[in-house]
Amino acid sequence: MNFELTDEQYMLRKTARQFVDKEIIPYMKEWDEQGYFDPVLTDKLAELGFMGVCIPEHYGGGGMDYNSLAILCEELERGDTAFRTAVSVHTGLNSLTLLQWGTEQQKQKYLVPQAKGEQIGAFGLTEPSAGSDVASLRTTAKHDGNDYILNGQKTWISLCDTADNFLIFAYTNKEEKHHGISAFIVERNFKGFSSKAIKGKLGIRSGNTGEIFLDNVRVPKENLLGKEGEGFKIAMSALDNGRFTVAAGACGLIMACLEASVQYCHDRETFGKPIGKHQLVQQMLAKMEAGLQMSRLLVFRAGELKNKGKRNTRETSLAKWQACDFANQAANDAVQIHGAYGYSNEYPVERYLRNSKAPVIYEGTREIHTVMQAEYVLGYRQDKELNKMLPSWPFSNS
Repeated sequence: MNFELTDEQYMLRKTARQFVDKEIIPYMKEWDEQGYFDPVLTDKLAELGFMGVCIPEHYGGGGMDYNSLAILCEELERGDTAFRTAVSVHTGLNSLTLLQWGTEQQKQKYLVPQAKGEQIGAFGLTEPSAGSDVASLRTTAKHDGNDYILNGQKTWISLCDTADNFLIFAYTNKEEKHHGISAFIVERNFKGFSSKAIKGKLGIRSGNTGEIFLDNVRVPKENLLGKEGEGFKIAMSALDNGRFTVAAGACGLIMACLEASVQYCHDRETFGKPIGKHQLVQQMLAKMEAGLQMSRLLVFRAGELKNKGKRNTRETSLAKWQACDFANQAANDAVQIHGAYGYSNEYPVERYLRNSKAPVIYEGTREIHTVMQAEYVLGYRQDKELNKMLPSWPFSNS
């Protein structure tokens, strides 16, 4: 495995970093205070090709590999978790799922404009009573002629007010439990669809997160993704991509904590010397660096499996679990290094700490991933090849 960035990946990192430094970081304090998500940012991301960076060129994307997506997510989260989340949901959870499971008609209608950033995609799995326990979801989809009628409620949905298209998971046969869940492509303009943002979040305050409501939403049968009963399988494959981007983003948060802390260590003096000269401060910086490097290795390992079109649930789970834990610890240590100043928004580290908590919860809690890894070790869990794996990179034009 070659860990050297290609020239193309190097330019991607450089371009993304310049974008973050110019378009995100100068405004984040104000946006965070206001809980404001600037929709113009997604247009600017689209102009740079970032909304479809790893989608094949013949579907309107950049044709880059999955580790390029990781590099992009890392740099975006260095600016703020909200903007990495936008790419995670749009590309990781939605567009890559369409690429994997969609018909050619669905790809042309939805994937192409999403890869170009002309439309935004989101993902609707979680419900008020169904998070880690997916089988507890209550949203239903019933046949009605050539359509399905969807009823239900989803919550903690990123891009709830700004996305154009949603992947919605609903029961078509409740008696079949996991095997009775199906996936649907739902457009915002379908009658009976509505959304409402959630306010008062601990972190990621600039992210547009909320609820969506489905009141007798009529969805044409051609918007069924995959087959009836394949929804759980589709959701789990989508989470392999979403978790991958979350893990990559966590690397960016560690990097942001490290950069802010190093700068503060050079600026701040105690007992007649820079605080970076104190060994216990150095210990916290060393832990951040170790966490960053280990997390990147886990992310790139999962990305390489994706590049080869191989199942990567175990590797992606491990990367997500460890990278998010490292990020949470790095943010906590960054506040500690900044002392009393770290407790105020004069410095960005208090925002990093608030933002670091959500990824430890969403897309599989720390506890869920701990159990998953233990079950792999014990032999209780064994992955079978999905009948539709992600296409291996480099992508063909067929």
